[in-house]
Amino acid sequence: IWIFHGFYAEEKLVGNLASMSTSERIKAIQKMPETMKKKREIRNKVLKEITKKSRHHSTQRPCCTQCLQGTVVSFRRFGNSLSEYFHLLQLWHKTLKIIGAEFGTSVLSYFIFLKWLLTFNIFSFLINFSFITIPQFVAAEPNNLSFTGVELFTGAGYFQQTVLYYGFYTNATISKIENGPSYNMQLAYIFTIGIYFVICFLILLFSMAKSFRRNFINPQTYSGNASKLLCTWDFNVTNEKAVMLKQKNLSTQIKEDLSEVNREVLNLTVTERVVRIVIHLVSWLASLGTAIAACAGVYFLSINNLKLFVKGHKNDLESQAAMLVLPIVTSLLNTFIPFFYSWLGHLESFQTPGHQIYVTITRNIVLKISIVGILCYYWLNIVAASESQCWETLVGQDIYRLVLVDFMFCLLGSFFGEFLRRIIGTTVCVSLGLPEFDIGRNVLDLIYAQTLTWIGILFSPLLPGIQMISFSIVFCVKKVSLMMNCQPPRKVWRTAQMTTSFMFLLFFPSFLGVLSVIGVTVWRLKPSAECGPFRGLSSMYAAVPEWIKILENYTASKWVVWIYHNLITSELFFFILSISVLIITYLYWQIIEGRKTVTKLLLKQIIN
Repeated sequence: IWIFHGFYAEEKLVGNLASMSTSERIKAIQKMPETMKKKREIRNKVLKEITKKSRHHSTQRPCCTQCLQGTVVSFRRFGNSLSEYFHLLQLWHKTLKIIGAEFGTSVLSYFIFLKWLLTFNIFSFLINFSFITIPQFVAAEPNNLSFTGVELFTGAGYFQQTVLYYGFYTNATISKIENGPSYNMQLAYIFTIGIYFVICFLILLFSMAKSFRRNFINPQTYSGNASKLLCTWDFNVTNEKAVMLKQKNLSTQIKEDLSEVNREVLNLTVTERVVRIVIHLVSWLASLGTAIAACAGVYFLSINNLKLFVKGHKNDLESQAAMLVLPIVTSLLNTFIPFFYSWLGHLESFQTPGHQIYVTITRNIVLKISIVGILCYYWLNIVAASESQCWETLVGQDIYRLVLVDFMFCLLGSFFGEFLRRIIGTTVCVSLGLPEFDIGRNVLDLIYAQTLTWIGILFSPLLPGIQMISFSIVFCVKKVSLMMNCQPPRKVWRTAQMTTSFMFLLFFPSFLGVLSVIGVTVWRLKPSAECGPFRGLSSMYAAVPEWIKILENYTASKWVVWIYHNLITSELFFFILSISVLIITYLYWQIIEGRKTVTKLLLKQIIN
């Protein structure tokens, strides 16, 4: 009777899976607590069941429909095969597994976030290079400046007359053939940047919502609990190294889950609580005072630096080298002050490592965003009103130097903060031991670098390509430094919510702050009169209304004019659009919850 009941349950399961859509069926089979061999058997039975049903109805369908369905099934199987191969070829897939097994999910979350930012910059570079840089190559004039090598550090000199900066791009309509198709560089520039930021907004919003739902709204569905111990092992893993890595990974995850259950609650006396509160207040006052002093120093240094540059800007090496003072001082502050914040975190003696990391991240984000805010004020209110012939290129050079010097200091931080710390902890002062990987400081370095890249896209379209190379090098250097110099966290703790926090910090205040800076630049500031694609206009956005006026003379383009006047410039449209997006998002999550309920019922049948 038990065997018959199990056979009947499996047949019922196959029937239910056959009635699902392809995506639902794949997800349901993936979530089954079975071995890979058993999952493949169930999948093959489902495919056979679907084939039987299709043959049963084939006599009632025309030949064209059968051929079309056969083609769709073939493409679907080909797509599933490709997705499996792409999963195996994911960037640094094995490296991330090793890091997660050796150091836990807290350190792994940093490298996952770094990899995500790298793919983000690859996407940015491809868009800008395809729609802005390649057309400019067609209309580019020869560069008469000589290349000395110093430009790699200063970003000035030879690079001023290249596609790296805004000032080199033409404001003409590019056309290689008379009476042939033309390319409007003004529209391409503003629409490419605008559409890119819209896509970034949607990607960040979706990624943040997905991570928030996984880790906060319904964490038990993804954590696994007892299923990690009983149902996670893949019996098809036979390689000895792969088995050891899988064991370490599962062991670390189970330790992290148990740490949440066995968390100790400290019973402090009134005196101890007062002392702890005083230490927290003093630490916060010290961190805020340090951030204010750093911002004041950056502001006064930037003012003096601009005077020096405007007075002596003759493209000579001395004036170009003098412009490195601002990024070097800024990077010094961004590098050494976080070490002070980490020391304050150790002094405060938090109960869990998670609390210490979140407090350190908060202090670092206040410091770095404040410095970026001071720099943006300097660029938009002082540099834009200066005597420079092309203030946009000057801003692009400043951001290029900041990104480059920040990258160098990031590498130096790994050397001084981890390598030398390991030497001291193993030879000079053995009681210190090996250092732990500072997640808060390293994550904020990434967010700061990405913020500079987003701001600089408008003034230096190829900046994401530079950041793409730097993030690749940072990943490799940090991985080697982690394996050679650092030890796993002394206190094992679960950090499922940390990736969501990283996404939120990247979205706010970083991305939303960048949108405000770009908005002010595009709508309010007057472009330079002698350089760039928007020369001679009252603002960068003025290129769009002028284009609409031209389209009003063509009957075939009346729909574009109608969309601009009734949708793009309408506040009511964007209000309705926002409400619609919220409603669709809510309905989407409800549908997902319903699908998950069905999947859980099917899994319960298998277990029973």
